[in-house]
Amino acid sequence: MELTGCPSSDAEEYVSDVYDIFIIGGGINGCGIARDAAGRGYSVCLAEMNDLASGTSSWSSKLIHGGFRYLEHYEFRLVREALTEREVLLRSAPHIIWPMRFVLPHHKDMRPAWLLRLGLFLYDHMGRRKLLPGTTSVDLRRAPVGEPLKPLFTKGFEYSDCWVNDARLVVLNAKDAEQHGAEIETRTQVTSVRREGDIWAVTTADVTGGGERVRKARLIVNAAGPWVDKVLGEAFGSNRAKNVRLVQGSHIVVPKIHDHDRAYIFQNADERIIFALPYEQDYTLIGTTDQDYNGDPANVKISDAEVSYLCNAASEYFKKPVLAADIVWTYSGVRPLYDDGASAAQEATRDYVLRADGGAGEGPAVVNIFGGKITTFRKLAESMLEKVEEILGARKPAWTANGTLPGGDFAVSEFDALVDAVVRDYPFLERTYVWRLVRAYGTRARILLGDAKSTGDMGRSFGDTLTEREVTYLMDHEWAVDADDVIWRRSKLGIRFDKQQVAALDSWMHGKQTGRVATGQGG
Repeated sequence: MELTGCPSSDAEEYVSDVYDIFIIGGGINGCGIARDAAGRGYSVCLAEMNDLASGTSSWSSKLIHGGFRYLEHYEFRLVREALTEREVLLRSAPHIIWPMRFVLPHHKDMRPAWLLRLGLFLYDHMGRRKLLPGTTSVDLRRAPVGEPLKPLFTKGFEYSDCWVNDARLVVLNAKDAEQHGAEIETRTQVTSVRREGDIWAVTTADVTGGGERVRKARLIVNAAGPWVDKVLGEAFGSNRAKNVRLVQGSHIVVPKIHDHDRAYIFQNADERIIFALPYEQDYTLIGTTDQDYNGDPANVKISDAEVSYLCNAASEYFKKPVLAADIVWTYSGVRPLYDDGASAAQEATRDYVLRADGGAGEGPAVVNIFGGKITTFRKLAESMLEKVEEILGARKPAWTANGTLPGGDFAVSEFDALVDAVVRDYPFLERTYVWRLVRAYGTRARILLGDAKSTGDMGRSFGDTLTEREVTYLMDHEWAVDADDVIWRRSKLGIRFDKQQVAALDSWMHGKQTGRVATGQGG
């Protein structure tokens, strides 16, 4: 594919030192690459046109998992890599990632029990599993996990994967990248790029109305997710960009169906699976669907057919039917899968493809990312850095396998002890509130709480447990600009907020931003 680069606009020619790498896209892949590259000594600038994790990375099923069903499609390399990554990521961020046990009821009319046992045996032994317990059989007639299920399900299996706060995983990768020297810019859209000898000139626009700038870089990484082809077409001027297959996945949230901490994985008659997961203490998250999507990824919404599919699939297993009237929230997203020609959306590969264009005497290079999944983002970043080293030369060695994300500098087994310690230091706070803070911020909860001595020091309450002190922290340290950034991506508190509370939070944040600009403090 020939990439000519679009001509520059009339943007003011502001040129800093030439960056080694300019990354387009602030999802998990872009932020993971920025973190790895900055930690290896490369100079990095990342531009995200909206908020961090505002696309695919916050539309996931919230799982760090090996992909049990991928075994049926013979994606053994992907499953092995993902299984190994579960514990690497768990150790790196035990505040936002934690173990979760999954109950798989046996359905006599679907996959036979011997096939499930074989698959789970492989699942237990393909990765380097040390922290997570292995598979066990479960008698659903006697075990508490069988109580919410229909009586016809008498036996099943229980295995391990992990839960993740997906959007916070993205933000913490961006934070770590920044702490290693990367520049992270949100609400910044790449409008054009052009080659100037061996250097890229990248024009960006501040979508909030702050004008345009031009940066220069030796290498561009296109990590725009569902918009990767659009970036190639509009910014790079390639009219033959068709590399990803957009697949819509939707989820529903209902009041919690069971009181225990297990999740369920259900087999469906169409050979797909869905999850029913404990969500935000009071809810159950059910998903996901798989269907091809055409249109702007920013406009994706759950369809009536998807609602019926998820309700009917869950109701095949639970005693109490799941009804559309029970739904308290839905979300939908588009997965940018590499277009491998698979006939069905659920059969399209979840593996990633990295493709470099340019370089080696053809001008500066761009490396495009197609596909990928949240569990393997760190390995994708390491693969990208191999290409970076080929193009720019090696700097420091790989490091993220043993690194921790901000706030994650404690052992997996120490989470409860950390909550206890923060409760002792801030005795005016309810333990449930401290638990939420430590789940979100880990050891950085102390930075957020700072010198607070009373609930009054936490400032205004915006609803549920969200306070002025926390919002200020998110604005100062985590690029939060508006209410959606706070309640849907930095936290999941939006499910508990009404429209008036959201409007009040938005107004307060806007006023704070305006005051900062007026006093010259910036954003």
